Amino acid sequence: MGASLAKGLQALVLAAVLLPQVAPAATTEAADEAKPLTAEEFDALSVGRTLTYAAGGRVYGTEQYLPNRRVIWAFTGDVCKSGHWFPEGDEICFAYEDVADLQCWTFFQTPGGIAAKFRGDPAGDPLIAVQDSDQPLPCMPDVGV
Repeated sequence: MGASLAKGLQALVLAAVLLPQVAPAATTEAADEAKPLTAEEFDALSVGRTLTYAAGGRVYGTEQYLPNRRVIWAFTGDVCKSGHWFPEGDEICFAYEDVADLQCWTFFQTPGGIAAKFRGDPAGDPLIAVQDSDQPLPCMPDVGV
């Protein structure tokens, strides 16, 4: 295993161990009051980054944002999926390989970082970016993080 892959896996394991205790109440409230990011703002904040998201204080998954609106996503402990995103009104929608439904979110920049609310679930817990890295998502095709 390469050193950078091992480092990335260690960071994700550490996040999975430590982040279940995260209580993002302040960021949740900030997302409720923030203005949605435009596609251009979202692209500027995300491209070249790998963000780990939590919801309700639990790690949810990790997404790597590539140039040209391409992404690689993996739920925690699941297989990586390639996809792309595009704007639809105030939302950013994601289309992934082997996933029939679009995944559309409204993204916000809050004092605590990037937050996102899922389409059709305004009362639900937002996803909160709890870890930010410039390292690639440590997965290969058909291998989860």
